[in-house]
Amino acid sequence: MISQTEPPRPRRSVLYTPAVNARAVDKARTLPCDVVVLDLEDAVGRQAKEEARAQAVAIVTAGGFGRRELAVRCNGLDTPWGAADLRAVAAAGVKIAVLPKIETPQAVLDAHALTGGAVRLWAMVETCPAVLNLPALAAAAGATRLEGLMVGSNDLAAQMRCRPGPGREPLWGALQATVTAARAFGLLAFDGTFNDIADEAGLIAQCRQGSDFGFDGKTLIHPAQIDAANQAFSPAPEQLAWARRVIEAYGAQPAAGVLKVDGRMTERLHLEEARRLVALADEIL
Repeated sequence: MISQTEPPRPRRSVLYTPAVNARAVDKARTLPCDVVVLDLEDAVGRQAKEEARAQAVAIVTAGGFGRRELAVRCNGLDTPWGAADLRAVAAAGVKIAVLPKIETPQAVLDAHALTGGAVRLWAMVETCPAVLNLPALAAAAGATRLEGLMVGSNDLAAQMRCRPGPGREPLWGALQATVTAARAFGLLAFDGTFNDIADEAGLIAQCRQGSDFGFDGKTLIHPAQIDAANQAFSPAPEQLAWARRVIEAYGAQPAAGVLKVDGRMTERLHLEEARRLVALADEIL
């Protein structure tokens, strides 16, 4: 669960990087993404799983990622490598473990136990059972260090047998449900990846859509996608201007419940959002 006492940290761009690709890892240390996820799962073949785990531990130990948060996507607990991955990342001091194909609260509890509660957990929502179990999955944050939900749109679409298309209409229900569950239990929410690296306009549109849905950021598969995500999930200048006017208005009338700002009814819930936007903007370098 997200700390309510710390300022909101930008997690606009979450870049997957194969742990076995040393060149990509070195480049990630210099990129303007907010989070780097060392991938031990989809990006690594079965024959290289043990090597990838060892390399991930070495990468974490070496550091050099600066302000970027570093996470590791482990293999699933239903695989021969998942439990060992989680134990290894916990021992290495990894702050965030990404859990693929999580479907039940028990899976979150098991991951928490394997890390000794030392690692924050981001659970991937990428199957139909996961979507159906979202409230229970998110509620597991009360007994674990579950901090975020991440949409795995490729796997989900495949299991649903749907064709999302540019607007992703068949996935709207799952996207909305993920954000709703995350917000209900104080968690982060991350949108799924955009696969067409060459389609810049499509990427920009999907980042904007994800921001409109309420996600905190977007998972990415290529460094060329970082700028679009950072722009879409940063507070826009007009949002910040509005936020500062709301804060100023309530500063002048601190006991007020409802005020008129820019000709519109404004409540204290808008004041909370205004403060969040300004605090987030202050944290973006």
